[in-house]
Amino acid sequence: MAGQWVVEERSGDAGGLHAAWPAAEAAPGVARMAVCRVSGPALVLGSTQPDGTVDADRAAAAGVAVVRRRSGGGAVLVTPEDPLWIDIWLPVGHALWSPDVGRAFDWLGDVWVRALAACGVPGLSAHRSGYVSCTRWSSVVCFGGVGTGEVVTGDGRKVVGLAQRRNRSGAWFHGACIGRWDPAPLVALLAMDPDERAAAVVGLSAAVVGVEELIGSGRRPGPVPGWNADALVDAFVRALP
Repeated sequence: MAGQWVVEERSGDAGGLHAAWPAAEAAPGVARMAVCRVSGPALVLGSTQPDGTVDADRAAAAGVAVVRRRSGGGAVLVTPEDPLWIDIWLPVGHALWSPDVGRAFDWLGDVWVRALAACGVPGLSAHRSGYVSCTRWSSVVCFGGVGTGEVVTGDGRKVVGLAQRRNRSGAWFHGACIGRWDPAPLVALLAMDPDERAAAVVGLSAAVVGVEELIGSGRRPGPVPGWNADALVDAFVRALP
């Protein structure tokens, strides 16, 4: 337990982790945080994305599973190493609950900002101005756009992506924090012609930044500690309201 939160770790394939959260279903009145660790790489599509978004032959050749989540947004490539995936279950009636779907992420984005600052990445903020399609691939790739509550640098590059799904008992929030950003492996799995694929890699490279680069960019003096997901998890727990 961390204050009023139950903190747990979930592991398995990405499809199974998105399909159900048994502990939250068994006790929906309890606020929970879960660190999700995938057993293998997967391309996770948003709930409304067409199957044709993916080049199935490329995904199969790369050994990447293609799964779907029940929240909106674009595709996210998850691997055992990256991104750091943290889920939140928030019951209806909790002090942090908001009936406004558009503002429901505000508190959660602030938690990520505080946790990242504690790990040596200051100067971030939770976006507050509604959805911004900052690249032309925002409908295809989650990190190609920025939504309310998501974490960005001062120059607008995205660091943490968020998604949510709701039922009568509460909201299930997904959070993905990039450790080291390279859009090429994700883009390689999409159904694009070669020129569009090359343009997407360039555009998405400029729109997103990983924590490892921010820590190593001279934002704080002293030795560069590198990307430490476990330390960020600890900081996230401490930052929970």
